[in-house]
Amino acid sequence: MLDIDDGNYAQHVENSNGLIVLDFGADWCPPCKKLDPILKELEGVYQGRAVIAHCDVAKAPGLAKRFGIMSVPTVVFMKGGEKVDHFIGLQNRDRIVEMIDKHV
Repeated sequence: MLDIDDGNYAQHVENSNGLIVLDFGADWCPPCKKLDPILKELEGVYQGRAVIAHCDVAKAPGLAKRFGIMSVPTVVFMKGGEKVDHFIGLQNRDRIVEMIDKHV
């Protein structure tokens, strides 16, 4: 999974035309740890159609502030450098697939 931080955000997200699924989470967050294997599996499923990326809010406070992240996990769907969708909290695989399919 691609790691996004304050320093490489523009390179990987703003300059991308494809779908970026950006997971904001933290090491101390139990729901984040449950979401992680789902996103890693979907990374393989959507290879070439969507990029699954992770942003640790402790390591990228600027991005967390920019996106108004108040709770983790929060997953933001980006396309063409613009936010097109998001969800907050742990979601099941089927719901995440539905959201990705809507934007690829």
